[in-house]
Amino acid sequence: MLDGVSAALGGLFVSAFLSATVLPGGSELVLAGILHQYPGQLVSALILATVGNTLGGMSTYAIARLLPRKELPQRLRQVQRYGSASLVLSWVPVIGDALCAAAGVLRLNWFACLCWMALGKGLRYLAIASAVY
Repeated sequence: MLDGVSAALGGLFVSAFLSATVLPGGSELVLAGILHQYPGQLVSALILATVGNTLGGMSTYAIARLLPRKELPQRLRQVQRYGSASLVLSWVPVIGDALCAAAGVLRLNWFACLCWMALGKGLRYLAIASAVY
């Protein structure tokens, strides 16, 4: 049986994962609530939120990578220009999902995408945690 902390952290991971997909979510509020309720779980919460949100973004990347590649739309040119580094903005509402999908369609290097995505998402959660403390 899960204790309260484990259940809360598990819920944070799921919320962060789903928030990085096209499904709406509020992992920032979940993180803030957990840090308010369990301030000693700062590191665990930051890691789980970042990993969950990054995996959610990478799932969008992977699905888009499976799409047949046709002529690239003009709107993908900016992502192509900046490459995987553009995924540092993958946390931004609305455009973040589009950036992850664009990276998949463009067949950008998955590891570089993972690293840039994790950096951006981790910094966003760190900023939220800093505001809570």
